[in-house]
Amino acid sequence: MGLQKHRLISDKEARIDKFISDNISDISRSYAQKLIDEGFAMVVGKKVKSNYKLKAGQVIEITVPQPQTLDVAAEDIELNIIYEDSHLLVVNKQQGMVVHPAAGNYTGTLVNALMKHCGDSLSQINGVVRPGIVHRIDKDTSGLLLVAKDNKTHIGLSQQIKEHSLTRKYIALVYGNIKEDSGTIDKPIGRHQSDRKKMCITYTNSREAITHFKVLERFGEYTFVECRLETGRTHQIRVHMASISHPVMGDKVYGFKKEKYNLTGQLLHAKLLGFVHPITGEYLEFESEIPSRLEKFLKK
Repeated sequence: MGLQKHRLISDKEARIDKFISDNISDISRSYAQKLIDEGFAMVVGKKVKSNYKLKAGQVIEITVPQPQTLDVAAEDIELNIIYEDSHLLVVNKQQGMVVHPAAGNYTGTLVNALMKHCGDSLSQINGVVRPGIVHRIDKDTSGLLLVAKDNKTHIGLSQQIKEHSLTRKYIALVYGNIKEDSGTIDKPIGRHQSDRKKMCITYTNSREAITHFKVLERFGEYTFVECRLETGRTHQIRVHMASISHPVMGDKVYGFKKEKYNLTGQLLHAKLLGFVHPITGEYLEFESEIPSRLEKFLKK
């Protein structure tokens, strides 16, 4: 399959990345941003940024390059698959597993395992290194994750994430005694200015972030909580809980560098996932067991 070319004419003022994803069915907004940044989407023949505001009547020419061959090996790694059909999978990711290959992690990732399990049947929306990956969870967060096998399914699921209609509930053990029984943290999250690996609460170059929390049990020095994501920003629960002085236990990035249990990774688990199947229209909901490492601390 060669290059795909599209020619659009804007009918209103709009951000170029949103306009492209709204008008070309198999291009997500994040993929549109990638195309714009790499010079594959031009306005009146000129390169622009992904936040460029289109004016009515402007011509946008988009070239979709041929998918690259994935230079990542398929690996025979056991997957805990909760649900699978010909369009998607729900995987229960173990703590410590990286979701997709990146600098320093080209093997042992969820993508390596998916390539062995699914072969060529993974969506290409998120590019060559993240086939099938609709959303991510951190390496040291365990739990439920959606994987798309085709582009139509991927776009349908991404749309639900964008519209906040996907149900995602996490459980976590956090430091301190939360006095309120429930609450909402509505604070924008953006990249940390001095440490690019970290996120932070900031009102510049940030995006809206909303987390609803509910106390499940109090243990004096610690609180067991359920967090429901309304938005899905990088490290959202970890940053939000730290911002109210209740960081997730074991989180050495946003919490305490040293703690008495010497944990490797945060006690955070993606427990529940609910969504409308983009192809069948059926609402599906899945729940996973509390992982043993978290169960151990709750008993303690």
